[in-house]
Amino acid sequence: NAGTSGISGLLSFSSGTTSNGNSGAILIGSGVATNGRGGAMKLSIGSGNSGSGGRLTVLSGKSTVKTGGHLTIESGEGLATSSGHIHVRTANSGTAGISGLLIFSSGTASSGNSGSIFVGTGAATSGRGGAITVTVGSGDSGTGGSMTLLPGDTTDVATGGSFYLETGYSSTSSSGIIQIKTVNAGTSG
Repeated sequence: NAGTSGISGLLSFSSGTTSNGNSGAILIGSGVATNGRGGAMKLSIGSGNSGSGGRLTVLSGKSTVKTGGHLTIESGEGLATSSGHIHVRTANSGTAGISGLLIFSSGTASSGNSGSIFVGTGAATSGRGGAITVTVGSGDSGTGGSMTLLPGDTTDVATGGSFYLETGYSSTSSSGIIQIKTVNAGTSG
């Protein structure tokens, strides 16, 4: 621990550079368990009382000649039951702030298409495909939060991006329903 007028020391875990070939990998993991759970891992930033909270950054590798490194976040497999959850959220705000922003975006492209974003649930056997719900939280001041879906623009001599809304197909029964409606008004609207 630091003294009264200093900071705690830096910890650096890094493999060395190479002049020809791959640099060394770093593997961090808990061991396999028999008759018990695999050991948990936790990566956390300490709290403070001055300025913004400490930042946590995870960056995959850059390449000057080929595709950059992939970043994979995957929950654990359950061989007999369900796979694990992945929970991505910002923390609740304090008494005088707003909750943090979540951004899911692919990067810009200087030559070619920008990266796609796919959101979907997996196929199911002996069950339904998982549902997807996108909602805006309720509030008690001003108008409700908006939801906007915008196809892409183009400056080329071509059409703008299309917007498709389609129900699910059934091989033995009816296709799904599309319902677009406003909710009932309140007592003074």
